[in-house]
Amino acid sequence: MRAAVVRKPGREAVVELAEVPTPQPGRGAVRIKVAAAAVNPVDLMVRDGVGGTPFAASRDQWGVGWDVAGTIDALGADVTEFAPGQAVIGISDRLDVSLGAQADYIVLEAGNIAPAPTTVNAIAAATIPLNGLTALQALAAVGTQQGQSLLITGATGAVGGFAVELAAAEGIRVIASAAAADEQAVRALGATDFIPRESSLPDAVRELIPGGVDTALDAAALGPQTLAAVRAGGRFVSISVPATPIPLRGTRVTTVLVHADRAQLDRLVAAVDTGKLTLRVADTYPLDAVVAAQQRLAAGGLRGRLVLIP
Repeated sequence: MRAAVVRKPGREAVVELAEVPTPQPGRGAVRIKVAAAAVNPVDLMVRDGVGGTPFAASRDQWGVGWDVAGTIDALGADVTEFAPGQAVIGISDRLDVSLGAQADYIVLEAGNIAPAPTTVNAIAAATIPLNGLTALQALAAVGTQQGQSLLITGATGAVGGFAVELAAAEGIRVIASAAAADEQAVRALGATDFIPRESSLPDAVRELIPGGVDTALDAAALGPQTLAAVRAGGRFVSISVPATPIPLRGTRVTTVLVHADRAQLDRLVAAVDTGKLTLRVADTYPLDAVVAAQQRLAAGGLRGRLVLIP
């Protein structure tokens, strides 16, 4: 089968499409015939080596791709909740793997997958797992309650957009920050207030809420600038380790690193099928154009995810 891999992560690395043996599912795992696989910033991290440093593990190749939508084509022992031919979505939430989701087939543990939504196609469904789980887990960590205020930076990004919609549905006052041209789109997701990212974030927030917001989800990785918009004793969540600031003024600062969660995947799928979660696909590429897809992602400015189709 074909799989997108990186042979030697580093600054000069290039992802390549390789012919590799088709993986077999072990106990508690399933094999998925990939219908679609989203392209995410973590793929560029794999290519470059996390933090610009090659991984410590010794292996011949690193697999690329975390998000998958497809159909189960083989079951490992002890898997009883899924069946061959069933449409699913899933997440490969590890960096140190030799095969990822950008391939003809992928093997995942049963706890990493969920039945696919029935109201959208596989291309759209492939955009759910990584960014949807990140948004849910970040919102859980920030702990904003109904009636409180939540600042979300990067509100038109894949994680930020999901977070705006999910938080607004819980009755939270969402103050969203994004490019000025995106105000209408962000408000359509449920944002109560909008701040152009070109503005001074702390000053703009205090014009709306003297003293600052109760909580913040820093999806744009602005770090100290976002923290400065949070009131004393408030809560701040980052989804980027390098952009996590030092806690000041009694704030609680948390970094969220996404992990697979079957119950949360089910919740996201239900939200999609009931029309409560908006999926955005920026463009599609064939699997053999993975290099071009990564280049397009690196150029920035996307509204939605790029998706590879084997």
